[in-house]
Amino acid sequence: MSKEKPSIPKGTRDFGPQVVVKRNYIFSTIRKTFEKFGYQPLETPAMENLSVLTGKYGEEGDQLIFKILNSGDYLTKTTATDYEAGSKNLLRKISEKALRYDLTVPFARFVVMNRNEISFPFKRYQIQPVWRADRPQRGRYREFYQCDADVVGTRSLLCEAEIVLMMDEVLSNLGITDFTIKINHRGILAGIAEAIGQKGREAEICVAIDKLDKIGLEGVQKELLERGITAESISALEPILNIAGDNTSILNALTEILKDSEEGQRGLSQIQEVFAYLKNFQIKNANVSLDIALARGLSYYTGCIFEVKVNNANMGSISGGGRYDNLTGMFGLPDVSGVGFSFGVDRIYDVMEELNLFPASGQTITKLLIINFDKASEQYSLPLLQQFRQGNIATELYPEAAKLKKQMTYADQKKIPFVLLVGSEEMQTGILQLKNMQTGEQQALRAEEIISILQQQ
Repeated sequence: MSKEKPSIPKGTRDFGPQVVVKRNYIFSTIRKTFEKFGYQPLETPAMENLSVLTGKYGEEGDQLIFKILNSGDYLTKTTATDYEAGSKNLLRKISEKALRYDLTVPFARFVVMNRNEISFPFKRYQIQPVWRADRPQRGRYREFYQCDADVVGTRSLLCEAEIVLMMDEVLSNLGITDFTIKINHRGILAGIAEAIGQKGREAEICVAIDKLDKIGLEGVQKELLERGITAESISALEPILNIAGDNTSILNALTEILKDSEEGQRGLSQIQEVFAYLKNFQIKNANVSLDIALARGLSYYTGCIFEVKVNNANMGSISGGGRYDNLTGMFGLPDVSGVGFSFGVDRIYDVMEELNLFPASGQTITKLLIINFDKASEQYSLPLLQQFRQGNIATELYPEAAKLKKQMTYADQKKIPFVLLVGSEEMQTGILQLKNMQTGEQQALRAEEIISILQQQ
């Protein structure tokens, strides 16, 4: 019997210790900011009922949901007629559950199911993996973590302004300093559709113009034609997408274009209100920019929408979100407005690797390795091991007597910054040798002094 070569599914990854330490650094930075702004933690199951997820992400999103086959003999309830009717009809018979596609729809489902126990406005953050049946490529995976923050039960645009502030704070604290927070409004997009003679078709137009960065203007025009948008309307759209300048200039241009659109005017008014809120705060590094081409394909956004792009790294958006007024209505709870956003941790990780932003001090767990020379050294070191750990120093005693070179190589490979040498002389005097692995400097110190020094590192 031949042995199978071990493998993992495409678009998924193992994370070794060094990578997990770096990822936890990102998670910790995000979590601290979310909690500083009053958001509470929440977790939902990895799988949801398929009916909960379907129809929430637009036509393209629905195709990327990972379906789970029913347990047991999942074909027992199917007939030849089901096969002839096509895959969509068959799916209903063989799959009732799916892996969650994002964290926002499960959050909306949670809010509806727990509405009598929740105090509104309800602010929650959620850091969990999601799954998408996408084609794997750099920065795009089939399994990846999202870090969401949402608030429901208020229409205040202060929430939108605070999203900008949280995006700015997290990325700045991670050392990412050259980035743009793009902002737009679904009302503006609806007004543009109306202005070019395609009122009510903004969803189709949005799906196309959301790809402007990827396929260019010609690609967008081609897709719009395929969707049945007239050549005349496409010609009218082109100069609108080409409007340039600062936020004030763009708002002024749109005010004229959308003067006859009630939806458009609502969008412009709300964007201006968000900008007015932001004037009361100090933004660290973000360039906040009104981007007419920002559409975001997800169908549940109804107000402001956001996206973050790092300008000095080769990567797509690393964060995005927006206002959704009707999402909980799909689950029987109408008129609960919400707004939220998500950080793409995998993309942030890749950006930080590319820009060499991870702090060296945060890439190791163990701070001190006690060298094990022989049985006597080991016995002497056991109480020291306890003492250092009680002093909150992450400490290891090498588990067996071995050559010094082997143990020092172990410390090097794990990036342990300090080693402790406990030989016969040290056992007699209680004066221990502490070696700094980076500088090579060696100090003769008592255990209490070592704890004090390492606590300050």
